[in-house]
Amino acid sequence: MRPKDADLIDGLTPKQLQVLRLIAQFQGSQRYSPTIADLASQLSLSRSTVFEHLGELQRKSLLTTSPGRARSLKLTVQGRRLLENTRTREPQGCEPSSDGIPLMGRVAAGLPVEAVENRDDLSLKSCFGTGDELFALRVSGDSMIEENIRPGDYVICRRAETARNGELVVALVNEGEATLKRFYKEADRARLQPANTSYEPIYSNNCRIEAIVVGLVRKF
Repeated sequence: MRPKDADLIDGLTPKQLQVLRLIAQFQGSQRYSPTIADLASQLSLSRSTVFEHLGELQRKSLLTTSPGRARSLKLTVQGRRLLENTRTREPQGCEPSSDGIPLMGRVAAGLPVEAVENRDDLSLKSCFGTGDELFALRVSGDSMIEENIRPGDYVICRRAETARNGELVVALVNEGEATLKRFYKEADRARLQPANTSYEPIYSNNCRIEAIVVGLVRKF
């Protein structure tokens, strides 16, 4: 007896579902299949981990591939139907959807945390439009609380490599740790200023701007 779609959805890990979605999105936009290297880069995973996820998806009859052929990953009919069912099961509002701004993970508003990309979607196009330069991050920590940016809020970001003094940015410091702060350029370093007197500014000689914050979404 073939398993029901609902059983397959419940049996997938979140990462396996992300892999399946990413393959479908890649094929829809590029008109060809991603490689294991493409998937590893997009998901911030090792190639061996991606290979294991692909094996599980094939075992569950959601994905096929042609051994020895590059870019041969292909969703089965059951795989495509499962993705359709996951969209109908997702709640409306500020929850994941298939046609919104990419939700890439979370960013610390306290001490910096390792920047790990976990791709999903947040449907906000009616407010902010769409485009590859836009994405959302969920805030953790309270270092920006005096600007009314609270833990659990979503910040809407536009990718950028530079910022003006005083702009609210997502920046990478200390070899890849991400933080949400006000950016100020000083003589020989950058100052990332919190909005909470319990926190000290972060000073960095190796600060990389990833994005400028353009909006805030809060679910009550």
